[in-house]
Amino acid sequence: MLLDVSAVQAALRTAGLDGWLLYDFHGSNPVAQRLAGLASSGHITSRRWYYLIPAQGAPKGLVHKIERRTLAHLPGASTEYAGRVELEAGLTALLAGMGTIAMEYSPRNAIPSVSRVDAGTIELVRDRGVQVVSSGDLIQQFEAVWSAEALASHRAASERLYRVKDRAFAAIAARLRDGVPTTEYDIQTAMMAWFAEEGLVTAHPPIVAAQENAGNPHYQPLATGSRAIGRGEVVLLDLWGKLTSPDAVYADISWMGFTGPEPPATLVAAFTAARDARDAAVTLIQEAAAAGREVCGWEADAAARRVLQAAGFGAAILHRTGHSLGEEVHGNGAHLDDYETRDERRLLPGTGFTIEPGLYFDTFGVRTEINIAWGPDGPEVTGPRQMAVVPVV
Repeated sequence: MLLDVSAVQAALRTAGLDGWLLYDFHGSNPVAQRLAGLASSGHITSRRWYYLIPAQGAPKGLVHKIERRTLAHLPGASTEYAGRVELEAGLTALLAGMGTIAMEYSPRNAIPSVSRVDAGTIELVRDRGVQVVSSGDLIQQFEAVWSAEALASHRAASERLYRVKDRAFAAIAARLRDGVPTTEYDIQTAMMAWFAEEGLVTAHPPIVAAQENAGNPHYQPLATGSRAIGRGEVVLLDLWGKLTSPDAVYADISWMGFTGPEPPATLVAAFTAARDARDAAVTLIQEAAAAGREVCGWEADAAARRVLQAAGFGAAILHRTGHSLGEEVHGNGAHLDDYETRDERRLLPGTGFTIEPGLYFDTFGVRTEINIAWGPDGPEVTGPRQMAVVPVV
């Protein structure tokens, strides 16, 4: 889908920007590739191209003469260059009259998924007296906002993930009762079959992590060397998937179980802190929306971490509180992060994201993950919230 230039221009004027300069060299900027409609076209570019959408007036491009058709499908005319002298002259002409423009740049690389333009290209633009600011919020508006159909696909995927989660815990309990040896990989394999039954696809298989492996946030069981799941153990499930329909978006949940009738006090304390941190972030976001106040990703992360730190678990935090959801499980919207980065992008109406505080220790770990979709009625949690560790018996 190509950019709606008139909508981009309206957003630029609202933001007080003179333009948005898309730039790519050999696929170095996947954001620009997607927005320009090149990523899905199979069109391969080996030379630098620029596409300027001004706040007023017609867009303009700058392309190499051997790839002169690169931007022909987009509105506006393109100037052609061959040598470096023509390139620099063309860039000067392209940026004439521009004061402040957005590019895929993030100050101090605060948000790596936005920071796609190399420092040398930023220098070339600044040498022409033009100020460069981050296009992070613009990317959100034109890549992370869900359509009504996408929101419906998320809800459907969410319902199916919860069913798969329930089947996984039930399978673990049944195997333990029947004395059937069961590994993390066995359950992961079963879950992938249930994904297929439910019409879900996923970029990576779900996480099934028992006891000490639950203390590794990105643990993945393998066919060889996978851990057996025994009685009296923590089990963490983390699963994400989407429908197979075009433009479907992901749902992503995590749930905690214990293979015994009563979880130990250490597990209960850690889960309770994570649960309360999760709900503190939800409350902050929903109250801000009700008050008509903008809320940034870093604020929600900070609200959750304050709860974890007050409970004495600050040293067990290893990752941010949440991430954007989209057609990829980690989308191009704002993340809930004031820990790994400081994400100053706004949480925008129309977007979706996870809230997933976790605590990680040498002997076990906990994570509780839910999704929020900011729909017409405000930010809504799109599935059940886990309130206590599930007894898997």
